[in-house]
Amino acid sequence: MEQTKVEKKGNPLGYRPIGVLLGQFALPAIISMLVNSIYNIVDQIFIGQGIGYLGNAATTIAFPIVTIILAMSTLLGAGGSAYAAIKLGEKREEDAEKTLGTVFILTLISSAVVMVLGFLFMTPMLKIFGATVNTMEYARQYTSIILIGTPFNMLSVVLSNMSRTDGSPALSMYALLVGAVLNTILDPIYIFVFHWGVSGAAVATITSQIISAVVLVVYFLKKGKNMRLRRKTFRLDREICVRALPLGISSGITQVASTILQVVMNNSLVYYGNQTTVGGDVALSAMGIVNKISMILISICIGIGIGSQPILGFNKGANQPKRVRKTYLLAISAATVVSILGWLACQIFPGQILSLFGTQDIEFTQFAIKCLKIYMLGIFTAGFQVVSTSYFQSTGQPLKASVLSMLRQLLLLIPLILILPLTFSLDGILYAGPIADVASAVIVSLFVVYELRKLNKVCSASEA
Repeated sequence: MEQTKVEKKGNPLGYRPIGVLLGQFALPAIISMLVNSIYNIVDQIFIGQGIGYLGNAATTIAFPIVTIILAMSTLLGAGGSAYAAIKLGEKREEDAEKTLGTVFILTLISSAVVMVLGFLFMTPMLKIFGATVNTMEYARQYTSIILIGTPFNMLSVVLSNMSRTDGSPALSMYALLVGAVLNTILDPIYIFVFHWGVSGAAVATITSQIISAVVLVVYFLKKGKNMRLRRKTFRLDREICVRALPLGISSGITQVASTILQVVMNNSLVYYGNQTTVGGDVALSAMGIVNKISMILISICIGIGIGSQPILGFNKGANQPKRVRKTYLLAISAATVVSILGWLACQIFPGQILSLFGTQDIEFTQFAIKCLKIYMLGIFTAGFQVVSTSYFQSTGQPLKASVLSMLRQLLLLIPLILILPLTFSLDGILYAGPIADVASAVIVSLFVVYELRKLNKVCSASEA
């Protein structure tokens, strides 16, 4: 019999209905992930309206740097959050609080390193990321300002993860939502009123990140429920680093893979685009918009996965396998529905979706519609894959989570982008997307079937 009679004075993660908990934790996480995506998408929309496709191409070129920052943030935030959740499930609150302090210090150190290296190697990095003579100056302006905001960007992502584990998922949402609203207000002012161009979009973004970070830091200094930022915990704990960081590796790998993918794709789009009537800059800009649309759908699925993590981790630590299984299956179902709806929208309404990013010439629009319909053809499999990776991460299986994180982008999509264009030119890049999506879904399903069989045995044993 499932352990439903857990002491009501304990952590609600151990006794409240799974559906209620998943809604409580996943909805704020989804909104938080969407807000994080919106920072870049809003920039893309206003830059498209105010500057044109060269400005959008520049933000696409700078995007790998954004994903590098996000990789470090998710490595620390997801790892620390998963480890703290397990410790709370084991009723070891002091260890959870030490985890918060360790992760906070690591975030400050990492952000300083990323910012310094970014400025030192900016020009060669942008060239590697696909900058051309036409787009280099725009990319340099945008990237310089984004790098200045690195510490605040990383703190907002890391602490939003930790606040969910602390039992305050709504705070994570509100902190990032305030920043997103501010970004949306400042973007048109800086771009159209002050005429700051892509620099204005970047200033709006980092201003918003500063606000989000401050809100979260104040919470953990004064109002944390199970964890607080205290002077005695402001130190690096070696054991926590060794045990917590591996749990975040899969999330970090996902973002690193995104960075490598973006570099390979940007250069391939420019190279093969210049061999067609489409042109490299147009191909780069169009695919940049498609990737932002994809990011929205993936963000919702990641939000569901993140929302499930505290529930999975706590109940894993509390030895409640039935609640672990129910959480996983419910999260997969929700994410799959989202993926299918997003896939249908991209296939039925591509023109309407793309129109949000500005009115361009007919050649650009036609190619962008083609990109959206073909590249997103396999997106219906995304939810299943994302939630499965989150499950393995949350239940203390970092090796499996890491393999699945690398699977779609690093092991399948990048090789396909390099191989298919040799025969199919620019179209080969587009078809690489759905082929990688479907192939990775098949492989992930093998991991999932084995895991569910093992989990079912544990549940049966607990009833005996």
